[in-house]
Amino acid sequence: MTLPHWETTPADLPAAIREVKAALRARIAASGRTVEEVFGVVERRMEAAVGEIEAARRRGEQVWPVIDYADIQAGTVTAADLEYLRRRGCLVVRGHFEREQALGWDRDIVDYVENNRFFETYRGPGDDFFGSVGSRPEIYPIYWSRAQMQARQSDRMARVQAFLNSQWKSSSEGVRWFDPNRDSLYPDRIRRRPEGADSNGLGTHLDPGTLDLWMTEAYQKAFRHLFDGTVEEYDPWDAAYRTAGPQYPGSTMCSAFRTFQGWTALSDMDSDQGVLHTVPIPSAMAYLMLRPLMPDVPDDDMCGVTVNQVFPANERWHPLLMRALSGIPSVRAGDSVWWHCDMIHSVAPVRNQRGWGNVMYIPAAPWCPRNEAYAASVRDAFRSGSSPGDFPAEHYERTWPDRFREDDLNEVGRRGLGLDQRANQPDFAR
Repeated sequence: MTLPHWETTPADLPAAIREVKAALRARIAASGRTVEEVFGVVERRMEAAVGEIEAARRRGEQVWPVIDYADIQAGTVTAADLEYLRRRGCLVVRGHFEREQALGWDRDIVDYVENNRFFETYRGPGDDFFGSVGSRPEIYPIYWSRAQMQARQSDRMARVQAFLNSQWKSSSEGVRWFDPNRDSLYPDRIRRRPEGADSNGLGTHLDPGTLDLWMTEAYQKAFRHLFDGTVEEYDPWDAAYRTAGPQYPGSTMCSAFRTFQGWTALSDMDSDQGVLHTVPIPSAMAYLMLRPLMPDVPDDDMCGVTVNQVFPANERWHPLLMRALSGIPSVRAGDSVWWHCDMIHSVAPVRNQRGWGNVMYIPAAPWCPRNEAYAASVRDAFRSGSSPGDFPAEHYERTWPDRFREDDLNEVGRRGLGLDQRANQPDFAR
């Protein structure tokens, strides 16, 4: 059964939602199963996973996996650690960068924005996804500092990204979906939360998309097992069909395919100081995708998912999953933090923060058709000092003379921007 999909935003979104939900229910019924039966399979798995996490917390165990960079570099990560990473879908890499290197990058960023009079010209947040602290931004719309680019193109970053990419099935169904050993340089922003700050944090949400997860052909294939009677075969680590298709249009879209979202710490942060939390169950996406089809959800509602807003997860529709929300351990400058691209996450609020809370957002975004296409616009933004296409068009750095330049790129950087044509891979599924 072919589901309806749209290339542009429907004029009548409620009608479109009703249509796609009816089609999904009919597809499940055609498999000989009911929506309630399929959702029940997933719900029982979630109950077991949530119970395991709650029990671990009661025992005082660390829910987040932690692996030393030295073990990733040496190839000595144990089978038990790899299994735990795949089960939890998140990771802290200890000592990813030397602490003094990270603290130096933090100082360099301050010099970069102050030397270019950023705070005198800052116009306020270009979107409402992130909050602000006082008159200065908590999230800096800065992309092309030397510190950020040095981290993005470093061998240490490339090694961790390849390690994380390798947790996925980059080839399946006889198709090669992405190159795990080559990352695109997905440019993102910086967070600097000052000592003593009050922050409301970020509510629980997901970033892989919004209505496109149900309404575009590529994702209908990516989540095929949830709707075709084979829900037991759903694998959140299979990249099949995720790396070529477009997303549903909207202001919160991410043009790239990311295996993991991530950030690198530029300061020490205690675990009770407004840090990242996740629901560390990669397969919870199956619950989120099927939940809107249950009879207690209105036919024109996708549990609050809509265009131009992030994918919400909340107590109203997903109370079982919310019980598993778990924060990262304390981190030091130079550690990095990673979470599966489908995972529910949030940032806890904080009052009168102890110490700084500074990070560079750098994901794992392996080379694939989708990322290759976005890299063309990233190259243009890099050369002109513009804000990348996935972010508000603020363009503060266009006139800044000391931003990172093309002559400063190394081999990793050139490959990540698609400038080394010898490295292009023509054999992906498109």
